[in-house]
Amino acid sequence: MTEKLKAKDFQEKVFDYSKEKQWKFKGKIPAVIDFYADWCGPCQMIAPVLERIAEKYKGKINVYKINVDEETDLAQHFQIRSIPTILFVPMEGNPLGKMGFMSEQQIEKSIQDELLKSKKI
Repeated sequence: MTEKLKAKDFQEKVFDYSKEKQWKFKGKIPAVIDFYADWCGPCQMIAPVLERIAEKYKGKINVYKINVDEETDLAQHFQIRSIPTILFVPMEGNPLGKMGFMSEQQIEKSIQDELLKSKKI
């Protein structure tokens, strides 16, 4: 199941952008973060895909959702200008952002390529 994050939750679970200047991921497992809005058609289409991804990789990857209309400061900090934007957050290194609708196969490929490079899941 995906988890909706508010800015405070994001700062505790992902990255405290209010205190840190350089990216330092706080998570214990990789993450997929969906920046979306309720009114966005492509965001609505990708939502069930992300739910399936969250179930498939439960305990191996966290899938978070951030509503850009509710969390404007967080969206601005990450310079989200197009939705959906999905961040793929590996355990080490910087997150990779991809803008626009992605198919389930494209998301799976990004998870394998960006988050699970050295692991077989």
